[in-house]
Amino acid sequence: MTEKEHFVLSRAAEGLTNKEIARDMAISEVSVKMRMRAICRKLDARNRAHAVMISRERALL
Repeated sequence: MTEKEHFVLSRAAEGLTNKEIARDMAISEVSVKMRMRAICRKLDARNRAHAVMISRERALL
């Protein structure tokens, strides 16, 4: 997982929305969605909540 993907995942774990994450990173909301999609693929997660759950189980966060 890239550094930026880890940042997105950690902010999602804190409960931030895509819009809030995008604002924090100074990128577009679409870019956050694309990074979240990549994270889900890499973790074999169904959605962002599942990705957070998997990352906590694997001690990635």
